[in-house]
Amino acid sequence: MSRRVRSVLSTVLVGLACLLAPLSALAAWAKYGIEDGSRYAATTAQLASDAQVRDAVAAAVTDDIMREVHVGPPLQASVHAFVHDAVRSFTGTEAFRSAWATANLTAHDAVLRALRGEDDSPVTIDLAPAAERMKRQLTDDHVPFARRIPVAHTEITLLRPEDLSKLRKGFHVLEVAGFWLPVAAVGFALAGILLAVYRRRAVLATGLGTALGAALLGVAISVGRHLTLRDLPADVSHPAAGAVYDALTETLRTVSWLLLALGLTVALAAWLTGLYVRRRRASAGRPPVPVEEPTRARV
Repeated sequence: MSRRVRSVLSTVLVGLACLLAPLSALAAWAKYGIEDGSRYAATTAQLASDAQVRDAVAAAVTDDIMREVHVGPPLQASVHAFVHDAVRSFTGTEAFRSAWATANLTAHDAVLRALRGEDDSPVTIDLAPAAERMKRQLTDDHVPFARRIPVAHTEITLLRPEDLSKLRKGFHVLEVAGFWLPVAAVGFALAGILLAVYRRRAVLATGLGTALGAALLGVAISVGRHLTLRDLPADVSHPAAGAVYDALTETLRTVSWLLLALGLTVALAAWLTGLYVRRRRASAGRPPVPVEEPTRARV
């Protein structure tokens, strides 16, 4: 194989590896971070203690309670403040954290069953169990009007039947890509470096390309956050939604930083070793400096 062909193949393979690196991180995060029930539960469990999420939950529950009671204008503000403080205090209890975890796991399991083709009906979540637990706790704490909190079987539709077919195709692709994309990225990088005429340059290019892909992944995460919050309805708490987004993408952001650090480290190591080798060769190629013999002093 000629040097030119080797150089072209090496460039193509290294370029593919650098392109697949951020995509591999994204696919692996979605498969092993979001699809895995235990990891998803651990991620969402942290949100139960987030101040923004607790404020959003307290505001929504307080509004629901106030819609069920009729208080005159002179007392409305005071009652609203009292109920809000009581509900906000409830969000710090173990009962709230348990209800939060149950609701999230129920939704997660329902979505996965639908995406795996186990159920063609709409994916819904029933809020009645969580509402009943909250009502019982508030009633025990003697919160006014807590007994009047509605506990009807309120179902929220997460996925419609007409959306399932398209989502299932993407989900199956993701299940395969989550494993094979990282393997392909590493394989392309190694093959490109081994085929390269100047392997140190190939290592340097691979490191810089990986760092660039990681930086673009970090930018994509930030842009995705902005677009997600921008498209939310006006009645949805943007700070709480931002906290949820940040919690779900925390692992992905960490991976992007690790890829960036790894790429820069590899590139720096390749550059420093190349510099060292060039200096060694330069010093080895210099002609020896003649040593003058000391002249004897004449008597």
